[in-house]
Amino acid sequence: MVVLDGTVVIFALPRLQAEMGLTSAGSAWTVTAYGLTFAGLMLLGGRLGDVFGRKRMLIGGVAVFTFASLLCGLAQNEGMLLGARALQGAGAAIAAPTAFALVATTFAPGKARNQAIAVVGSMVGIGSVGGLVVGGALTEASWRWIFLINVPIGALIVLGAVYTLKDTEHERVGLDVRGAILGTLACAAIVFGATEGPEMGWGNPLIIGSVVAGVALLVAFIVLERQVEDPLLPLSLFDSRDRVATFVLIFLSGGVLGAMTFFVAQFLQNVVGYSPLHAGVAGIPFTIGIGIGGAAASKAAMHIAPRWLLLGAAVVLGIGLLFGSTMGRDVSYWTTLLPLLIIIGFGVGMAMVLAPLCVLVGVPADNIGPLSAVGQMFMNLATPVAIGLLTPIAATRTLSLGGRTGKAEDMTLPELDALGSGYTLVFFMCALLAFLAGIVAVTLRFTPRELAQAQSAQDEAQQV
Repeated sequence: MVVLDGTVVIFALPRLQAEMGLTSAGSAWTVTAYGLTFAGLMLLGGRLGDVFGRKRMLIGGVAVFTFASLLCGLAQNEGMLLGARALQGAGAAIAAPTAFALVATTFAPGKARNQAIAVVGSMVGIGSVGGLVVGGALTEASWRWIFLINVPIGALIVLGAVYTLKDTEHERVGLDVRGAILGTLACAAIVFGATEGPEMGWGNPLIIGSVVAGVALLVAFIVLERQVEDPLLPLSLFDSRDRVATFVLIFLSGGVLGAMTFFVAQFLQNVVGYSPLHAGVAGIPFTIGIGIGGAAASKAAMHIAPRWLLLGAAVVLGIGLLFGSTMGRDVSYWTTLLPLLIIIGFGVGMAMVLAPLCVLVGVPADNIGPLSAVGQMFMNLATPVAIGLLTPIAATRTLSLGGRTGKAEDMTLPELDALGSGYTLVFFMCALLAFLAGIVAVTLRFTPRELAQAQSAQDEAQQV
């Protein structure tokens, strides 16, 4: 449910634009408001489970998520929708890490826990694909149902947790609440300035103040993390050049993936003219490509240095996106979009398997959990940041060609072409980010043996 809600709204955005009058910036914030609070508060959410009990915090997180979903479904204006989406992300940030942690404490080590972990992994995959199909199908009836469907599901989760789960022992762990708030607000302020700049004007005092405040908050966050006894983001994690490069690689890959998914959905519906359900089903080959790429990377990593595999993935992804940047509203699905989605998905799948493993090279078993969480945070944070920064670029291109943003239903063909040109410019920018990720990947010095040891250490940590 948590993974699904990160993508389910994407195919509903054209309907939201038509019915609620969302601007291009408002559409972006529908995704980023959820992603910023989810990623920014995720590490704190995991700590809350350690301090107050994971069962209790899972129930609380799901309850907040469910209530926020209800507010989203009943939203009457853009402000109410965006506020509810931010609250939904905060609930997800509490529920998701505690749910994963509860798997390890609920099931006995060995076969039972391995099966449970496999089920969790499959649910993440199903959520990724389901977000495309379910979002499109429910939007055909009403965009409100993509949120309201969470209400009965969330209620069942809470009831199931109350009657079946056992709470974990509480730990005396410090809570870096100020760090979580500072980091989240810093990212939100910078993204706000970048997203609203084209519409409000780059010289607007609110835009300038937002960017300056974001940078100041980011500096304050770094200073605070150096002084706190139990920091949310220990700066010692960045003492290895290779690990820093891997974090950068994860952030770039997450940004490319999130922005590409967002703008491909807009392109298919607003420019090509697909219905929400048609667009959702059309995106399934992308997830198939991810699965193929991930499986290939898992086998090849035991024999080939990860730098070359990641470089190859970046080149495949970059070339695919460069080709995608030449598409127009008359693009053919079967001869162009279908193979392109599979190829791009293949490159994404390779990176999604290899980069998290590189983070864990040479890491003691007791640090694997925190490092994995930090890597996941960078991946999740990249999506709202990338969408927030690239949306104004697309809007600026569209407006410069005489087009307009917003509802596509009543646009003329030249205006649709201008809108499509804005989207494809983003594909070009994503291609450049992919090539940049490839350059970063070449600097990694990990060997296949080290990667195999990291995989083994990760498996052992899951047994603890």
